[in-house]
Amino acid sequence: MTTALTKPDQRSASPRISILVSDLSSKGAGRWSGAVRPFLLAKAIQQAGYTPEIIGFSHETSLKGTSDDIPIRIIPLQQGVHLWRSARQMLRSLTGDLIYAYKLKPGSFGLALLHRQRHHKPLLLDIDDWELSWHGGDSWRYRPTPKQLFRDTFKTGGALRNPEHPLYLQWMEKWTDRADHITTHNLFLQNRFGGTYLPNGKDTELFDPDQYDPETCRAALGLSDYRVLMFPGAPRPYKGVEDVLTALDRLNQPDLRLVIVGGSPYDDYDKHLRQRWGRWLIQLPKAKYEDMPRHIAAAHIVVVPQRDDPATRAQFPLKLTDGMSMAKPIVASHVGDIPNILGQTGYLVEPNAPQQLAEKIDHVFASYSSALEKAKLARFRCQQNFSILNMSHTLKPLLDSYLVKHNVTAS
Repeated sequence: MTTALTKPDQRSASPRISILVSDLSSKGAGRWSGAVRPFLLAKAIQQAGYTPEIIGFSHETSLKGTSDDIPIRIIPLQQGVHLWRSARQMLRSLTGDLIYAYKLKPGSFGLALLHRQRHHKPLLLDIDDWELSWHGGDSWRYRPTPKQLFRDTFKTGGALRNPEHPLYLQWMEKWTDRADHITTHNLFLQNRFGGTYLPNGKDTELFDPDQYDPETCRAALGLSDYRVLMFPGAPRPYKGVEDVLTALDRLNQPDLRLVIVGGSPYDDYDKHLRQRWGRWLIQLPKAKYEDMPRHIAAAHIVVVPQRDDPATRAQFPLKLTDGMSMAKPIVASHVGDIPNILGQTGYLVEPNAPQQLAEKIDHVFASYSSALEKAKLARFRCQQNFSILNMSHTLKPLLDSYLVKHNVTAS
């Protein structure tokens, strides 16, 4: 049975856009609620004058911290031979005038293609990750023996019973030309898949530094005694948090701390960081999206130390525009789109370079008033190029053209 977090029969005079998500769980698109790409798309669609809904699979029956004005439907995800029951329920539940598939996965784009075969509605595809990068990229091959193929296909728990097996991800890449249009959130993905560059937008009215006093925010979080380097995201090895902690080892300044907001929902990587670098590390509980500006306000520097990896080259780090919108000095690595996003408004180091990080952190604090002036330029750049309003300005003509082409004027 479909779980509706807001009433599924809500209607508007404007055409409805169904954003189809393969994973709405707390380990997927539901982990940061309003900060994750499907919710940003929904907000931009609203500002463009259309009515969005988010519909996706999850093992969980609830989704915390979501926006009340965006209808959300959860399709319970069944496993194994019952997976197709969930898929059929999803196909019956897609009632929007345009389907917007989020991620190049069978559970989103694959089902959207099946839906279009019957209903002939316009289909847009949004790509915000290179899914194959987690499996070795273009070099990955599936070459099973006959015996392995049988096990993978027919045995309980067989690899090919997982809808996100890299073989299916590889197939999805070959079918991208079947979408009416593609949007991507960075230039790497646009170069690979084509379509329209649609970078992540920030709610720059919510993330407004004038609304928060840094000292007060630090005191509320118990950080008054420290110079705070903040990583407002889920740490993973490729995100370079270890490089920052190694830099703090080298600086060896007792009032410096790396503050992580939330943590990894995937494994015990946080525990590894605490065991090795507990001296320098403070981990705050996961915060609601609406509370994140207060946390960012407590930072002296926001760090985005991505390592050079196929996955990071294809990403747009949301924590980057967190810091930009809140006018915080940003120290980031020269990876993927980061230089293009920051322009001249942050501080760049090479990836996998703890010594450079140490030197840059020291430099920023040594000339902190100048760093704050640069950070004001970062906020202005974010407002001009990376806001929700910017996303809506890019999306509106796309949505207009495909809905008009399919003679859709109202829900």
